[in-house]
Amino acid sequence: MTENDYFHEKSPTINLRVWVLGQMVWGGFMASVVVVGIVLSLVAIWAVGLLLPAESKQAPAPYGNIEVIQTTSVV
Repeated sequence: MTENDYFHEKSPTINLRVWVLGQMVWGGFMASVVVVGIVLSLVAIWAVGLLLPAESKQAPAPYGNIEVIQTTSVV
């Protein structure tokens, strides 16, 4: 391909650039692992939701029937 072997170059500038590029690629890989982990956990929650019966999805919200009672003091 080329005559230059940048991984074994004697120039410290090229060595630093190759090292920085490697660090950026590794950081991108680690970030993609985190994103894939989040997506997989959301897919798992969705799949569990599909296994639930239809009645559980039609039930009223548990906090919908809370009544606020206001007390008044007569002086």
